[in-house]
Amino acid sequence: MKKILLGAWASLALLGGAQAAGAEGVSWQKAKVATNDLASLQRGAKLFVNYCLNCHSAAFMRYNRLTDIGLSEKDIKDYMVFTSAKVGDTMVAAIDPHDAKKWFGANPPDLTVIARSRAGHGGTGADYLYTFLRSFYRDANRPTGWNNVLYPNVGMPNPLWEMQGEHEPIFEKVSAHGQEVSVFKGWKQVSPGTSANFDRDVNDLVNYLTWMAEPAQNTRVRIGVAVMLFLLVLSFMFWRLNKAYWKEVE
Repeated sequence: MKKILLGAWASLALLGGAQAAGAEGVSWQKAKVATNDLASLQRGAKLFVNYCLNCHSAAFMRYNRLTDIGLSEKDIKDYMVFTSAKVGDTMVAAIDPHDAKKWFGANPPDLTVIARSRAGHGGTGADYLYTFLRSFYRDANRPTGWNNVLYPNVGMPNPLWEMQGEHEPIFEKVSAHGQEVSVFKGWKQVSPGTSANFDRDVNDLVNYLTWMAEPAQNTRVRIGVAVMLFLLVLSFMFWRLNKAYWKEVE
């Protein structure tokens, strides 16, 4: 538990401040989270291991836990593990930590519980991630060549740019409190991407990250519903028993 909390803290420290640092006019878009949608979770898991796991670890998640979303161990070996890792191993990033720090200025945060650590006044952690992953744009002034309107000057490049294509942010200069600020107004598409349904792909990835943050949540909900139904039936039985008892007394 201590390690998980430290992982969440590291994620918050490296990705935190985004709400305060975000460009004016940027609001979080709503992610459609459905952690009982196995098809979406499987697509999201595939995107995660292909586009995220190169740099970001999920050190508190084991590959074999993906059987909970309908994958067999053979599926995991064939489509989810691209290193020498075994099915029972944790998801560790392929990048060397020293190289990551040199290239990005800091080690990319662990993503195991990132969806739980990023909730804020703008929405849930899933909403933040959904908006963040769709908010990259080319910026020649940044070391990685990319910037993000939700988190300006982020050290992370856009891992999904080929799928998304390229778009440019539209800013409008306005005066506020005696200063001129740039307000984000929307996007201008520059080039198409390879994905015909990029928004759905990002939503699948965010859905998976939300599930990974608490893999037992669906089981917990099912048990909770069963317990509530049991208590309801038990309460009815006690009510009838109480009524029958006092009828005899009267």
